[in-house]
Amino acid sequence: MLILTDPATADHDPRAEIWLGRRTPAAEVPHRVSAMREALVDNGFSLDQPGSFVGLDALLTRVHTPELLDFLRTAATTWQDAGYPDWAQADRVVPYVFPIPGLLDGSGHHDGRRPVAPHGLTGLFCYDTMTLIGPGTWRAAWAATGLAAHAAERATAGRPVYALCRPPGHHVTASAYGGSCYLNNAAVAAEALRARGFERVAVLDVDAHHGNGTQQIFYDRGDVWYGSVHVDPGAGWFPHYVGFADETGSGAGQGTNHNRPLPPGSGDQTFLDAVRDLIAQASACGPGGFGAQAVVVSLGVDAAADDPESPLQVSATGFGALGELLAEVARAVPMVLVQEGGYHLPTLGELVATVLRPLRSLRG
Repeated sequence: MLILTDPATADHDPRAEIWLGRRTPAAEVPHRVSAMREALVDNGFSLDQPGSFVGLDALLTRVHTPELLDFLRTAATTWQDAGYPDWAQADRVVPYVFPIPGLLDGSGHHDGRRPVAPHGLTGLFCYDTMTLIGPGTWRAAWAATGLAAHAAERATAGRPVYALCRPPGHHVTASAYGGSCYLNNAAVAAEALRARGFERVAVLDVDAHHGNGTQQIFYDRGDVWYGSVHVDPGAGWFPHYVGFADETGSGAGQGTNHNRPLPPGSGDQTFLDAVRDLIAQASACGPGGFGAQAVVVSLGVDAAADDPESPLQVSATGFGALGELLAEVARAVPMVLVQEGGYHLPTLGELVATVLRPLRSLRG
């Protein structure tokens, strides 16, 4: 199979997260890139660096609002120029106030009114305090979406393409970022496939956390199906507010959104059964089936038993079985895999290789 990488994806260095009001070490660190690259090479995979993707900016505007893109593109420079690293001892862009309805409803606020201070403006676009922006964040996120777009261009039935995207992206909505994500790589891949002429594209999300951003972007559309298996947000896990089974789409997208929240402690069998169910829903033609002509996989491996970011207990054997399931799908339709989560550095790269191994011998 084809493996796409870009060294710029390591340029984002959040240095920390602000979690429960405390500065804690970041989990989504640059070393994730080298850990995955080294394991893939050790497992005999060849890596390709495709360079910039022509037309990426146009694809991004099909996924995200111009206001979000403009903010992300300039946030680090604006923060630096305003002197926050000096007078506030804040070396990364972080919000501290959020314009929730409880603040604005009934206040006479006008939608076009924007805060003057950058630390006030940030809350318009970032919905948590743990997703910090630094000098290399835009460069890395932009490069990751370029890999996703390249993967969509090169994928054929029987020859899946894996994009080593970092930072991850599935928590980014059309207009807001969070969850250690800045641009939605999976959504970009889906739009790139749609631009290639695939009328029905499925996004299968196997990250341990619900991809609230991907769900929101496609929630009212009938041409992109979204299915996610993840730890139950109702049990106290991110993103807390969305990711429940009764969220099934709206308007033209009614019936094209499928969530399979799992209880903490779920292991291989429960996880794989949910994946099989989602694949059946995405693949089937006729009543109740979507009949996907191409598939994007949001490949998180943070459901692993050793991962610090989720309570699921999927083993390496379980991830190998996941790869076998994905290989069956990839034989029939084009498949793009984009990297999402996975934070246990000693096992991260090997788990990714374990999933990809059954796909490596497929030929387009």
